[in-house]
Amino acid sequence: MLHRTKLMTRLISSMSKVNQIKEGKASINCSTEVFYNPVQEFNRDLSLVILDTYLKNKLWEKGTKKPVETNFKLCEALSATGLRSIRYALELENKDPIKTFIANDLSMKAVELMNENIKSNGCDKLIKTTNEDACLLLYKCRDHSDKFLVIDIDPYGSAAPFFDASVQALADGGLLMITCTDVAILCGNASETCFAKYGSMSLRTESCHEMALRIVLHAVNSSAARYGRYIVPLLSVSVDFYVRLFVQIFYGPGYAKMSASKTGMVFHCNGCESFTTQKLGNVTLKNAKSTNVASRYKFTPCTGPPVADRCKFCDHHHTIGGPVWLDSIHDEQFVKLVKERLNEIENTSSMKLQTFKRIKGIVEVVSEELLDVPLYYGCDQICRTINCIPPKSEILRSALLNCGYRVSASHAHRSSFKTDAPNQVIWDIFRMWVKTRGTVDIEKLAGKSVAEKILKAPVLSNISFEIHPDSQPLSREKKFLRYQPNPLPFWGPKCRPGEINLEDEKRIKNQGKKKKKLENDETQSVEQTSQSPSS
Repeated sequence: MLHRTKLMTRLISSMSKVNQIKEGKASINCSTEVFYNPVQEFNRDLSLVILDTYLKNKLWEKGTKKPVETNFKLCEALSATGLRSIRYALELENKDPIKTFIANDLSMKAVELMNENIKSNGCDKLIKTTNEDACLLLYKCRDHSDKFLVIDIDPYGSAAPFFDASVQALADGGLLMITCTDVAILCGNASETCFAKYGSMSLRTESCHEMALRIVLHAVNSSAARYGRYIVPLLSVSVDFYVRLFVQIFYGPGYAKMSASKTGMVFHCNGCESFTTQKLGNVTLKNAKSTNVASRYKFTPCTGPPVADRCKFCDHHHTIGGPVWLDSIHDEQFVKLVKERLNEIENTSSMKLQTFKRIKGIVEVVSEELLDVPLYYGCDQICRTINCIPPKSEILRSALLNCGYRVSASHAHRSSFKTDAPNQVIWDIFRMWVKTRGTVDIEKLAGKSVAEKILKAPVLSNISFEIHPDSQPLSREKKFLRYQPNPLPFWGPKCRPGEINLEDEKRIKNQGKKKKKLENDETQSVEQTSQSPSS
């Protein structure tokens, strides 16, 4: 009890502690009463690169209702320490279009700390602070002359409550940057909560991290379509404990009607992890000469479902997830622009990013992803299902390429592979892998229904494991940092500002627990030996 009292006293006394943080060109004071997470430095570095690329190439000019160029504004709606806004003001090399940076927070303590940090970094003439509810602030700026060119939403937990206000407050062609840290919900740990927040049922599958991105995009698109707007995802990444999305919002009621053809359901087998997607709507060209969307295209519902009640490979039931965004989660041309900007930063720029190698690696992997193929498979998961040793990635990729299908990795999972090959071909490849390499004794699988049914089925495809010349992705050949190790010990989303971190309390309490147990066991063993009668 005394130990717990001392522990709580130490934790409470640290509540008011102020630390000085140096990140990029910014130097700020950070209090435990205001939220700050050092692990998200990658998030902030990546946002700098993406925003700088967007501003340099004037991508807002693709909109039909161009924003008022004399009043370009950027809003960080949940600013906390103000670090992100300060870094934007100090480090963006193409920030000239932005006339005003607005850093907002609902907490008065956060705003006071922000003002100190902004002044100490010499940004008080460029950054304006506000102390308002983020949604109210955004709703006030719905008039054309007041709209923001860029809105950055990085909340504690879900960003869903801010979608509606954000899509209305953005200028045509404006950039919406979103972070969601409630990845456990998005990845299927509480599907009913995910549906309440995002309007989608999440699934706990191997590809759940990409599905999380698609759930958030669906939620943003639903909010945008409500107001005659549509989305163009520029870059969407799942890293560490959060998802980060960069989305352009355009005005166009006609194109907003295409949302159904970009949205759909996921049918996931509970036994063998096979999945099938089904779009909700279909768009066909009706009149090529017309420039009006309504008369140019014909919109119809899709037919389905695409699967039977039970999986044809293992006879298990399907679980239905979604609706999710089934269109591309990245923009190919924009990713190329980001790669060019990264090369400029590496060679000539004064922008120094601590996580630059990781940014370059993840963008390279993203550039290799199949954009028209939703979700991915996990090689390790498939091999666990059929109890076999996993093939090397180049062997698996070669088998798919030799069959005439495309294949890529996903940035969201180390052993992932995305392919346009049907489930039948994928299972044929693994059946042939087991048959030729003899890694599984099929006779011993009696009773293991999934593995037995899959492996005893005939191979219907012509499979070759001969190494294909394109089996190695360029990102691996160039030795990019493709998948990051854990950034820090005890890394994660952290607790809310001002709260005692019970995880820290538990960790401190259990420090040296195993060592103490070993010492106690050795002491007891010595005592028992000394007390035992001699033979």
